[in-house]
Amino acid sequence: MKALVLLSGGVDSATCLGLAVQKYGTAEVLALSVYYGQTHSKELDAAQKVADFYGVVLKKLDLSVIFKGSECSLLADSPNDIPLQSYAEQLSVTGGKPVSTYVPFRNGLFLSAAASVALSNGCEVIYYGVHGDDAVGNVYPDCSEKFNSAMSDAIYTGSGEQVKIFAPFVNFNKSQVIKKGVELGVPYKYTWSCYSGGGNPCGVCATCRDRATAFKANGIEDPAIKGE
Repeated sequence: MKALVLLSGGVDSATCLGLAVQKYGTAEVLALSVYYGQTHSKELDAAQKVADFYGVVLKKLDLSVIFKGSECSLLADSPNDIPLQSYAEQLSVTGGKPVSTYVPFRNGLFLSAAASVALSNGCEVIYYGVHGDDAVGNVYPDCSEKFNSAMSDAIYTGSGEQVKIFAPFVNFNKSQVIKKGVELGVPYKYTWSCYSGGGNPCGVCATCRDRATAFKANGIEDPAIKGE
């Protein structure tokens, strides 16, 4: 295969999968989802639906043991509740530290694991869907351009110059990601972004707010909300 796509089940990773399939074709793309101990399975279920839509194979990893003991509010055994404020409001009280939904070095871990999977399956590039909004103000430092550059160098060197990483949206905002995805026909109706795992998105957590703003900026309703 040519490309491995880290597929979380959200908007950004689904758009990455659309890009990879457009470039390489279904038969040359492999998707990878990771269970890290999150409070619900909605995003993993979404990843499977998106992979099925494109007809690509989806591999799954369980890395939850690595995050045992973390107080990240996204984890099932965390003592902390998921915050319902915007990222800006959260940053105003963190003192410059990442927000409570930051999973410790998650993207670094996922990319390292993905590099091993890529090498084992003959993939030459890893797509992952970080975007610029998530790095603003140190919300998620492992979504920054600086982090991406460092990991790109490390994985390319450590793989014997066989595997590269590609973050096509590292300088995009979320509305730009969605604009691209709409052009590609990405099935956003299958995606899940909400930090909660109810029957419907909560609409008030930071990622729900950002998603709603991004769809509105494109002048369209979120198909996952509309149920279309």
